[in-house]
Amino acid sequence: MLTIGDRFPSFSLKGVYTDDPKTAFKDVTDKDDAGKWKIFFFWPKDFTFVCPTEIVAFGQMNSEFNDRDAVVYGVSTDTEFVHLAWRQNHPDLKGIPFAMLADIKRELSHALGVLDAKEGVCLRATFIVDPDNIIRFVSVNDLSVGRNPKEVLRVLDALQTDELCPCNWEKGQPTLTV
Repeated sequence: MLTIGDRFPSFSLKGVYTDDPKTAFKDVTDKDDAGKWKIFFFWPKDFTFVCPTEIVAFGQMNSEFNDRDAVVYGVSTDTEFVHLAWRQNHPDLKGIPFAMLADIKRELSHALGVLDAKEGVCLRATFIVDPDNIIRFVSVNDLSVGRNPKEVLRVLDALQTDELCPCNWEKGQPTLTV
């Protein structure tokens, strides 16, 4: 698995941005949003139970990530058409403000090392990638356990200080001095 300090892999995936088939699809590559922080969170499968709770939570916090010059991308190995159908049929996913990326060839999830060998789906992995495409944070949960987007935002805040941040540090609190 790629980890802290590794370069995030190159990719080209189909993104689903809306629930309208006329405007839903857009190609997304690692070159998009150059110079911004990026949050990639992977989930196992569309039309499941834990996944939409995470997607909704990231969606509710999307403006907070944007305020920090960060772009959120959700990723699974489902096709863009399955992503679109899920957005259209799950009432909580209709207004999700970020792209759902379709890693149908499993190239990105394999390159990152977050493909569950037994199930053939993505683990619940989260990556914070800096503007230079360097991985600065990685978290991976068991397939059955959802993650905490507030913690991802807290870590992003800490990374953006470029200072030493103590345990449970939150934005606005003092950093450590040596």
